[in-house]
Amino acid sequence: MISLRRAVIALTAIALTATATASCGSTGDSDSADTSGPVVSPSAAQGPAEPVTLPASASGRTAVFSHGPRNKRDKTVALTFDADMTADQGGRAAGGERFDNPGLIATLRREKVPATIFITGMWARTYSYQARAISRSPLFEVANHSYSHHAFTGSCYGLPTLDPGQQRAEVEKGFEALRKAGVADPLPYFRFPGGCYDDRALRAIAPTHVTAVQWDVMSGDPFNSDADSVVEQVLDEVRPGSVVLMHCTLSAAPATAEAVKRIVPELRERGYRFVKVSDLIATSVG
Repeated sequence: MISLRRAVIALTAIALTATATASCGSTGDSDSADTSGPVVSPSAAQGPAEPVTLPASASGRTAVFSHGPRNKRDKTVALTFDADMTADQGGRAAGGERFDNPGLIATLRREKVPATIFITGMWARTYSYQARAISRSPLFEVANHSYSHHAFTGSCYGLPTLDPGQQRAEVEKGFEALRKAGVADPLPYFRFPGGCYDDRALRAIAPTHVTAVQWDVMSGDPFNSDADSVVEQVLDEVRPGSVVLMHCTLSAAPATAEAVKRIVPELRERGYRFVKVSDLIATSVG
């Protein structure tokens, strides 16, 4: 099972490098336009007043968060979506290639599902309206996924590699791009491109005071047109406190919206409550 998961991660990261990937979009309508779906409590929709971060270690390493408490009496799960766009893909977007997925965002809104969106700076520059709209929804929170989606370690599934001296600046540039796009309060959370990091990377970004957010459930949605397999993988692996890695792109993850439509009611039937990453982290330290 471990080797299979590593193989899926490798294939996914290579594919994300070869093709424009994982982008989030917005339909542009207000969150109140569709009142169908279950009601979400204010705390679930808005998260903690101030986002909680995990302190760096005594040795100066950024803390890494992968899942919340395994509390079977309060089964929470956080759906996260990566908006990946490498620094050299702007021309493809200008040429008309679609990197957004309005249907997925509409589904999350309709079902009143809180979610955390990790956006690269390049994506925020290219799709500033969508980034701004997502960040203004009380259902969603926006966090940093680097500026260029270049790797912080060598041999990260074919991704271009940052020089170690550029790593802190890469995180800071990502935040800068988010704010310029109109994301007023990006969360102090960072997801490494490809999920790749080492001790040197954790030390390099520690001065930015972020918490590195990984996951414990990978959906397998990139370049997968089979919604059944995405649904099965998530439902088989999810546990109380899980962080689920998904993507929101119409071209590179075509089955995600359909999968979410089926994952959400099934997990609710199993007693799960959807929260944001900030909620999980706050619960972990509370």
